[in-house]
Amino acid sequence: MSATPHPYRRRRRSSRLLAGAAGIATIGALVAAMPASAGETAKKHGHDRPGRYQDVQLLSFNDLHGNLEPPAGSSGRVTELQADGTSRTIDAGGVEYLATHLRQARGNNKYSITAAGGDMVGASPLISGLFHDEPTIEALNGLDLDVTSVGNHEFDEGAKELARLQKGGCHPVAGCYVAGKTFKGADFPYLAANVLNEKSGKPILKPYWVWKKNGVKVGFIGVTLENTPGVVSAEGVKGLKFKDEVETINKYAKELERQGVKSVVALIHEGGQPASAAYNYDCDSPGGGDGISGPIVDIAKNVSPKVDALVTGHTHAAYACTINDPSGKPRTVTSAASFGRLYTDTTLTYDRRTGDIARTSVASANHVVTRDVPKAADMTALIARWNTLAAPVGNKPIGYISGDISNVGTESPIGDLIADAQLAYGKELDPGTDLALMNPGGIRAPLTYAAKGAEGDGVVTYAEGFTVQPFANTVNLQNFTGAQLVQVLKEQVSGTNATAPKVLQVSAGLTYTLDLTKSGADRVVTDSIRLNGAPIDPAATYRVATNSFLAGGGDGFTTLGQGTDDLVGDDDLAALEKYLLGNSSAANPIAPPAANRITVVG
Repeated sequence: MSATPHPYRRRRRSSRLLAGAAGIATIGALVAAMPASAGETAKKHGHDRPGRYQDVQLLSFNDLHGNLEPPAGSSGRVTELQADGTSRTIDAGGVEYLATHLRQARGNNKYSITAAGGDMVGASPLISGLFHDEPTIEALNGLDLDVTSVGNHEFDEGAKELARLQKGGCHPVAGCYVAGKTFKGADFPYLAANVLNEKSGKPILKPYWVWKKNGVKVGFIGVTLENTPGVVSAEGVKGLKFKDEVETINKYAKELERQGVKSVVALIHEGGQPASAAYNYDCDSPGGGDGISGPIVDIAKNVSPKVDALVTGHTHAAYACTINDPSGKPRTVTSAASFGRLYTDTTLTYDRRTGDIARTSVASANHVVTRDVPKAADMTALIARWNTLAAPVGNKPIGYISGDISNVGTESPIGDLIADAQLAYGKELDPGTDLALMNPGGIRAPLTYAAKGAEGDGVVTYAEGFTVQPFANTVNLQNFTGAQLVQVLKEQVSGTNATAPKVLQVSAGLTYTLDLTKSGADRVVTDSIRLNGAPIDPAATYRVATNSFLAGGGDGFTTLGQGTDDLVGDDDLAALEKYLLGNSSAANPIAPPAANRITVVG
């Protein structure tokens, strides 16, 4: 495997990636603060050469999910802790602002790298999702992204579609969206070190990439979570094998070292949860990494000390922590929330003598992508161009609401609305349908009441509905016994969901208590489960509506993959659209559901 720059390297900024003399004069200001023994320059044949240490800027973000326009509602806000212990929310996100912030952060720094932690595409709003995320790849090219790992959502449409996003070419079904213009693909490499072709046993994309500048070399290894098949449809990961994250990173860290690359950053699409939702929470207090939990903690503790920093994602959380590596040495672990609301700025101090990062000098912090900066004109033009193409579909009204229908809480109002819509649609297919269940991960945004552009207050457009449910899952009906139904509810908080519960959103009529003071499956209080006021009969048969992802056992709900008498209906967004059109009008809009079906204790 060669350590040369990736073949898909951008054409616009090749000067940043090739060794040369440009930019050496800027080092003086950086090394001035170093000890004299480290920062001094040496004379050779009458010319200065770089000092021992060089600061390298690493800008990173993750989980953009095609959010080119500013995300709406709570999806477009971050929480900031104040000095007096209070907190405030800040509107954030939108690539017009992200571009400006990244460009301002880079300034004239020639030693700046921009990297991402996966899920750049997938579950995207209509402006990107309608066009199979070509607009987002174009935006990322404009953001001067250097490299990203794949995430689970990069596999929503399968490995062939991911390869097209990388290499270019028009969509095999939809074709080219602009006459005479062929999609060029990503200027940056997608890294998929732990995603193997089942037949060949080789990575489906490059496992790593090396950034070079004036003798400075930084390697990047990209992996996604090993459990990607558990959170993606079976069709999306067909023919693929996903390997252990730690084992894979350690393997390629050794390979990079053999090639003389000793400074390594891992881009990992797996993450954790800090103890506070505030982006500037100090998760190192009282000790290194004590304020963060979740899968990334064990990964960070076991990834080889050869790796100098971990850029993570997947959980949509914000943190900049240090977690000790296997040798007991602190190492930076970061995540920049989601939807382009934050970016992380990390300083890696490169030791030219050893070729490694001086880890004691690493500094990292998350920064808000505020909307009080000038919009990047190129991103504004890109958004306008794709919005023009999307407008005939996206501006169509599909319903009316009387207030914000939020996507917040163990049981959310938007979750209740979607479950009710699927139950109503299920009853059209089969009047004997009893209930509907919706996975929270399939709900990507709230419905907001406030006007947008020329849209009237309370109008729900197709574009807004698409942003809420962008996956094009079908609504499926299956039969389950009462005992199986109870087991499904227990799987929300046990098995693979024990440490990070996935609480299903339920249709009207199904109620129960979730006791968080208990552990595992016991958190679901079995005696409290009622359907239309009656206890669940373990021996009875219930007709249940779910989306096709859940019907295949996704998100750890293996029992939902064991239903009988399957009936496949239309896509889930069509079901929501039909429900809104049939149950709301400008004069009689739908009110936000009360979200009172699940009683949470503790």
